[in-house]
Amino acid sequence: MLIDNFQERYINPYTDFGFKVIFGTPMNKELLISFLNSLLHGEQVITDLTYLNAEHLGIAGIDRKAVFDVYCENDKGEKFIVEMQKASQKFFKDRSVFYSTFPIREQARRGDWNFELKSVYTIGILNFIFDEDQSDENYYHHEVKLMDVRRKEVFYDKLTFIYLEMPKFHKTEDELVTMFDKWMFVLRNLSSLMERPVALQERVFNRLFEAAEIARFTPQKRGEYEESLKIYRDLNNVIDTAEWKGEQKGLEKGLEKGRAEGIAAVARNLKSMNLPVEEIIKATGLSAEEIIGL
Repeated sequence: MLIDNFQERYINPYTDFGFKVIFGTPMNKELLISFLNSLLHGEQVITDLTYLNAEHLGIAGIDRKAVFDVYCENDKGEKFIVEMQKASQKFFKDRSVFYSTFPIREQARRGDWNFELKSVYTIGILNFIFDEDQSDENYYHHEVKLMDVRRKEVFYDKLTFIYLEMPKFHKTEDELVTMFDKWMFVLRNLSSLMERPVALQERVFNRLFEAAEIARFTPQKRGEYEESLKIYRDLNNVIDTAEWKGEQKGLEKGLEKGRAEGIAAVARNLKSMNLPVEEIIKATGLSAEEIIGL
């Protein structure tokens, strides 16, 4: 199917291609700057960003590496990891903390050093809901810092994890007030919009809708988007099927087994398409060892 036959006018930001067009392209960095500022509650204002190498190796050659969707720093040297997480993973929180260790370790200096660190932010745009939050539809913007449990105060403010549970965001165009609301609305609804909403009149959204319009892509870019969209749809179909089978069995064990088998099937399909292992890891959550063993 050719992308010209699509009914959608704008790209799907949940695809790897769409996410990178919006947030991972230096020529569109004003979009990322605006989005990050909308998350930070005015605590600071980012005026410029520099994109950094998204692939990181461990200290030793045998260490596991990490590949971020977007990795950048501001003019203060503070680091930002921005990830689109398409599906729930059993150890997602562990993975998120593990990823945060790379920009921390990179700040180590040879010789005399007093251990002063720059802030590190990990932002996860989640296309799923945390299990413990299933019953709270109004709590979708999580901000996590190291806390003194007894004092109920932030103990260390230079390590921040922000998670956005996108399926919980249901505000309509008429309810959009803040820039955070508007960015959440765009990310949640972009691929289903046929016209630019009246509520999104800020200049930054001029750039977003221009960059996201499929008709503006070259034939090569359209093909890349088509492939990315297919992977996204296949993954969603596998997860939906696995969950349905698990529910039919009525056992959590069955759900987990069905989901695992389905994700493995997607990984095998992606391998047959000669996608890099790093891309398959991001799409499925499997380890490199699991993918190579399929």
